[in-house]
Amino acid sequence: MDLVVQSPDELLAAVPHVLGFKPEESIVLVPFRPGLPITRVDLPKSAADREEVWDAISGPYGRHAHPGARLGILCFTEDRRSAELASQHLSNRLDTVGITTQIRLWADGERWREFNTGQTGLQTQATAERIAAATVLSGTAQPAASRASLAASLIGDREPITQLIPAARAVASPPAVERDWSLDRLEQFHTDGNRLSDVDGARMLVALETISTRDAVWEDMSRENHTSHMALWNDLTRRAPDEVRAAPASMLGFASWLHGDGAKAWCALDQVPADRPYSMAAIVASALQNGIHPREWERYQTQMRDLAGELDESFVPKPPEQQRDLPRTQPITDRPAPGR
Repeated sequence: MDLVVQSPDELLAAVPHVLGFKPEESIVLVPFRPGLPITRVDLPKSAADREEVWDAISGPYGRHAHPGARLGILCFTEDRRSAELASQHLSNRLDTVGITTQIRLWADGERWREFNTGQTGLQTQATAERIAAATVLSGTAQPAASRASLAASLIGDREPITQLIPAARAVASPPAVERDWSLDRLEQFHTDGNRLSDVDGARMLVALETISTRDAVWEDMSRENHTSHMALWNDLTRRAPDEVRAAPASMLGFASWLHGDGAKAWCALDQVPADRPYSMAAIVASALQNGIHPREWERYQTQMRDLAGELDESFVPKPPEQQRDLPRTQPITDRPAPGR
């Protein structure tokens, strides 16, 4: 989705559509040229928190910095003082890696202030509606009310499939047969987009417990078909009980990363049960934490395949204490290889 914005009001109205949710108590870094990631972090309220935020994002921004790199720092909060301190701290730190902060905006839902110039204005409903209409015409889904509601959207009715898992295991064919069935069922979903029945859903989830089957399904995923994968794994993550949810949640995280939706990817990884660490989740988390752009996937495949083979199944990187999302690396103005 490309949006051309011409005012602070339009920029503020566009951010929720890029993130996929309306940010609250957040800082969002928005690049004005290609190459840098768009990042959301929780608004830091202390000097220690501000340093922690910089520690979390300095790697990706230092790596992607290039001559002439410019971005805006947008603060969504009623706490204007914390916004001013945090945005100035980030601006100073970004300058050390060659990135210029073009604007530092504070917005509380009704008004905005640009800290660099002192300019002020109102966030208007007319602008919000105009930006929303433009995104609808582009086919983009409307943003969730909050990050919490985006996370809540991944929790559905899990009882029907829970009841079917024992039977699915009891009647499962040899792994090679289940792998072929899973790939055929996946191809059918790519073709018709119809939701898997509870029976098929249970069979797919049980089949993915075999690593070779999971890898075969994972290898089907590409930047060309990732939206279909997102739809499938979003639905199965919502419906999967704990014992079989790690695989679909990790698949959804990977597909969301390919889509450039870091917030959705992190929310998906949060659905991996805490007592069931999963190495695929570790790989997706590593891509997010290191700000790897989806277009770099082919270059990283061999390296990540080797990493996947070395990962301890108990290792799952967690998001930093200051939650950050790396949704995409395209400015508003103009988110490993399969293996155990």
